[in-house]
Amino acid sequence: MTIEHRLAQTSPAIADVLDRALAGKDLAERDVETLLGAQGPDLFAVMQAADAARAQDKGDDVSFVICRNINFTNVCYVGCSFCGFSRHEDDTDAFDHPMEKLLEKARDAVSRGATEVCIQGGIHPSKDHTHYLEILTTLKRELPELHIHAFSPEEVDFAHKKSGMPLKELLGAFVEAGLGTMPGTAAEILDDEVRQIISPNKLRRDRWVEIVTAAHEIGLRSTSTIMYGHIEKPHHIAGHLGLIRDIQKRTGGFTEFVPLGFIHEKNVLFNHMNARPGASMPEDLLMIAIARLFLRPHIPNVQMSWVKMGPKLAQMALMAGANDMGGTLMEESISRESGADFGENLPAEDMRRLIREIGRTPVQRSTTYEILARYDDPEKDPPSLEPQTESELSGPTRWRLAREKFATRAAKAASY
Repeated sequence: MTIEHRLAQTSPAIADVLDRALAGKDLAERDVETLLGAQGPDLFAVMQAADAARAQDKGDDVSFVICRNINFTNVCYVGCSFCGFSRHEDDTDAFDHPMEKLLEKARDAVSRGATEVCIQGGIHPSKDHTHYLEILTTLKRELPELHIHAFSPEEVDFAHKKSGMPLKELLGAFVEAGLGTMPGTAAEILDDEVRQIISPNKLRRDRWVEIVTAAHEIGLRSTSTIMYGHIEKPHHIAGHLGLIRDIQKRTGGFTEFVPLGFIHEKNVLFNHMNARPGASMPEDLLMIAIARLFLRPHIPNVQMSWVKMGPKLAQMALMAGANDMGGTLMEESISRESGADFGENLPAEDMRRLIREIGRTPVQRSTTYEILARYDDPEKDPPSLEPQTESELSGPTRWRLAREKFATRAAKAASY
């Protein structure tokens, strides 16, 4: 069905918003609230309009980055109610990795084709800004070509208070030591009414904006995120998106926007504070679609989280406005510890397969969206760089290896 036919069957209020979005006009925050109410045929219209906008903005390429997550410590005393990752120092499963362990993980990532490591950790009371600088200089000394994407605004806030330095001077020191870009996490919902409930000890809205803006002003780019599906209301989401767009208009520093659905199973926010059990499938798809329609053309890249959605819903998100598959990750602790069960690693070969299954072209990118490789022809794909022993494999790679072994045994049996 063409978008014109689809809009003809859409409720007038939704159709009006979609018409303006497809005409390239900035939507208002009240339009976000309207779109968040889309159901049935209106939901399909929002998704189709966002997919059309994605095609206009980015074409049919779907990008991904080969990267590794490295959490250097899970010791944290901030006490966010949505977190299942943090531990106290005396917990039996608390960890605080030495530099050699971080180097080992980074070396392994490079051997598997990674161009990026994403480094974040808990807010460890015994650390300060010098520890963050040591992480950067240690990795850059041995792996100078590896892009380091590290330290959320919460971590920067902590380091800044410990350092006594002016904020931009500290951020400049991080960049000089090897920081390439900054995660735009710790955002959750950028509204202090919500933040006071879900993370009362965390940095406030204006402080998050201050840190991200300061980073952009010295040329340090960042991602932008939202966490939805818990206690927020539509007007909170609308205000969050409006704030992100306003910052982008001023600084141009965001590389992408990443909606992150709340994972509920193993945290206080759901089990003791009456939060919703995460977003529904329609809500996940609406968040992707609305991000595309509201943020265009200011933030052209919309990424989905396969860790939170799973690979099949991730494919649906690519047909609802997203253009980026995110990273391979190789390991992932934060979502897993809250109950996510879609694995920790999605290798490049599986990324390419999932992208091709919906008729799109996979492209490998850098952290800042420079295209590093196009994969127009599956026959010319590079060989896998993943570990080849089953004990080292996880998620889709393990199951692919099992299928290959089964196919080999079946072929042998058929030859008898």
